[in-house]
Amino acid sequence: MSFEEKTSETVSSLKCQNCGAVLHYAPGTNKLRCEYCGTENIIQEPAAAQEIRSFDYSEFMADLEKHEESTTEAVVVKCTSCGASTTMLPNVTSDACPFCASPLVIDHQQSMRILEPHYVLPFVVKDKEALQYFRNWMGKLWFAPSDLVKKVKDGSSQQLKGVYIPHWSYDTDTRTSYVGQRGEWYYVTETYTEEVNGRTETRTRQVRHTAWYPASGHVANEFRDVLVSASPSLPRKMAEILEPWHLDQLKGYDGRYLSGFRAELYQTDAAQALTIAKKRMDPAIRDEIYGDIGGDEQQIDHYDVDYNNLALKYLLLPVWISAYRYEGKIYHFVVNATTGEVTGDRPYSWLKIAGLVIVIIIVVIVLYLLFARK
Repeated sequence: MSFEEKTSETVSSLKCQNCGAVLHYAPGTNKLRCEYCGTENIIQEPAAAQEIRSFDYSEFMADLEKHEESTTEAVVVKCTSCGASTTMLPNVTSDACPFCASPLVIDHQQSMRILEPHYVLPFVVKDKEALQYFRNWMGKLWFAPSDLVKKVKDGSSQQLKGVYIPHWSYDTDTRTSYVGQRGEWYYVTETYTEEVNGRTETRTRQVRHTAWYPASGHVANEFRDVLVSASPSLPRKMAEILEPWHLDQLKGYDGRYLSGFRAELYQTDAAQALTIAKKRMDPAIRDEIYGDIGGDEQQIDHYDVDYNNLALKYLLLPVWISAYRYEGKIYHFVVNATTGEVTGDRPYSWLKIAGLVIVIIIVVIVLYLLFARK
């Protein structure tokens, strides 16, 4: 099917046959639903289950350079404050950036061809459920400003934006050669003297030492679905806290799953993300080396890693995000829209902290006075 035919089919399937409105994907279902008349269209999936597979990294990069990768049409707007580029919802005349809450200049939107993701993980958690997760999370925070807690409690699900965050997923089989040292403990009996009841006594004790021996060898690791967020708009540590994702529920890319939501364009490319992915793999590789060296202690002097069978997937993963300003600073709250996992930034009420410190000081003084009288 040509690009034009595929685009025409998607556009046609998003139009409500009853009232003409745009149908939106209903989280947790395989349906598109009209918010005005309730009409539903089923997203037909292939009769035979499609295998979720990765794509050879070298071939992908070569196709990218030759502009032979699949693309799709999208209306994109770039935030002039934080630089995030996201797709726009149809018929929207004003909106705010989901990452920094700044007003978006709709006049700056443009229609463009973008790289088509390999897979999309559809939304499962609904907006009202995500808002409740937000309220529960905020309510458990110590020293959160009371006015902010009240604002969140009284807020609506419109505070949240449904966004697909771009990710790169890497598979590889590594073989690592290393040079290091194996430490083995041994004990030596030492004699010492000490004063006991005014007399000098001679005693013995066991003192541990380490004997070091050269070590070298090879270890192998298998890595599957090492994820790297391609969105610098969402702090990487925050994106990693949202893991794990239900990647067994990935769907072949279908624009209908994006209807009613936004999708951010990747800003970290596949080569840059691979460098980050290798850093995420490194602790597991080092642990394998330590285990291979053996002994009681280990030291790694040098190691070289070969990344074999390197493959990737370009994914869109769903989150509910709220960027809120408090006293001039931006804070993020994010919900994994498939598992309900929550993470976010938080402000502190220094008034509450100061109050607690004063209470602690008073308690300490009272206790001191009570014990002093005794």
